[in-house]
Amino acid sequence: MSKRYLIIGAGFSGTVLADQLVKNSDCVIDIWDERDHLGGNCHTSRDAKTGIMVHQYGPHIFNTDKKEIWDYVNSLGEFRPYVHRVKAMSKGKVYSLPVNLHTINQLFGKSFTPDEAKVFLETLADTSITDPQNFEEQALRFIGKELYNAFFYGYTKKQWGCEPTELPASILKRIPVRFNYDDNYHNNIYTGIPVNGYTALMEKLVDHPAITVTLGKRFDPGMDLEAYDHVFYTGPIDAWFKFKYGRLGYRTVTFETHYADGDFQGTTQMNFCDEEVPYTRITEHKHFTNWEKHDQTIYFKEFSKETTPSDIPYYPKRLEQDKKLLLQYRTDAEALQGISFLGRLATYRYMDMHHVIGEALDFAKSWLLAVKTGQKPPVFPNREA
Repeated sequence: MSKRYLIIGAGFSGTVLADQLVKNSDCVIDIWDERDHLGGNCHTSRDAKTGIMVHQYGPHIFNTDKKEIWDYVNSLGEFRPYVHRVKAMSKGKVYSLPVNLHTINQLFGKSFTPDEAKVFLETLADTSITDPQNFEEQALRFIGKELYNAFFYGYTKKQWGCEPTELPASILKRIPVRFNYDDNYHNNIYTGIPVNGYTALMEKLVDHPAITVTLGKRFDPGMDLEAYDHVFYTGPIDAWFKFKYGRLGYRTVTFETHYADGDFQGTTQMNFCDEEVPYTRITEHKHFTNWEKHDQTIYFKEFSKETTPSDIPYYPKRLEQDKKLLLQYRTDAEALQGISFLGRLATYRYMDMHHVIGEALDFAKSWLLAVKTGQKPPVFPNREA
């Protein structure tokens, strides 16, 4: 007799998992999502006014260094090459990001070679900081106050809603500085944009007679789930437990939509680094699909704010108090029977699309193997919080 599974959430975690379960086991699957579309925050759809494919919840550029992940997503739909080049507005001037040799020469009015720029940056670094204790100290230790103030301070304060001195140094694990003129935002070898958008990929993943998707269905932790042999939950882990220990901290974003004729800013993404500018960036969606031609354009101004109960959570803050709460929730989750948690919200981690997809593929394998061999199925895909 077929097993019956419930997957809560129709983003990449849930749809990839469903695809793997129906292909590799005898089961039927229900997928619920409270939104009216597949795709979660990766949802794309064509704008009715301009015909442009819009990333409805902010820019998503698929990039990975793993060929198997690249091959997997390309089996779902056509991807075309795309290089993400981000510009930054600071004090009325436009610069290239990540900080590269061109950025350094622009900001300081120099014509440095790579070696000269390295030596110069060493003279700016605050070497009195030997053990950085927060985001600001981490930045000042390696790049100095000029680059920090121009590109990091205001943007970070707007993005996280607090002084950078309140953020852990670990947020800035690697100072994004390049001593050449490479302005490709991503380092991964495989990068592209799906021709028909990300939602079309997920539609293909769930196009199976054993999978039933119900949109606009809100999950409540008190629901009777006895009809299912196992439940896979990809929503916020604190919501599963009705926030009994408190809410985990997230930042969320809101979007202000604008239209214009022609080309508004000449690039997909422009960051606004000055604190007095209320938005963090502007995304112009026609530049994602440079193989298409559109006479009009649509762009989003993006604002960052603290997440309230009615908001969509985006970026996990993972401050010390958050990590303590997470451990409490994970401990309770491990004690449950017939429930697994995966994805960025259920594991409370920032994850790019290729991480989410890779994790779902690996989790499906380990979960099915555990069932087949009579072992306890995994509750989480990651061992450490």
